[in-house]
Amino acid sequence: MNPKPKSKKYLQGVSIGKRRDSAVRKLKKLPKFKSLKEEREFWDTHDSTEYIDYSKAKRVLFPNLKPSTRTISIRLPESLIEHLKVLANKRDVPYQSLLKMFLIEKVEEEFREAR
Repeated sequence: MNPKPKSKKYLQGVSIGKRRDSAVRKLKKLPKFKSLKEEREFWDTHDSTEYIDYSKAKRVLFPNLKPSTRTISIRLPESLIEHLKVLANKRDVPYQSLLKMFLIEKVEEEFREAR
């Protein structure tokens, strides 16, 4: 069963494809931010299309970006892995993520104590 085709009246006001009003539309001035936190809070509550003309944007590629993490292989006792899985299940996180959290906490603690 084919759905009823949408009439032009129904589509009136719906933007399809390239915006035609971008040349006429005046962009708001982008504020100066004192910190990343302030900028983050701003963009959480504002629409970027009111400040940035995306029709002038250029596509760029970053082919040499490297992941910020590195895969390692580590042998752990099976009982430790099972305990991690139980704890991770209680927190509703993957056990590998929980292990990373524990490692980060301990390494940061060691650095704090070393000062």
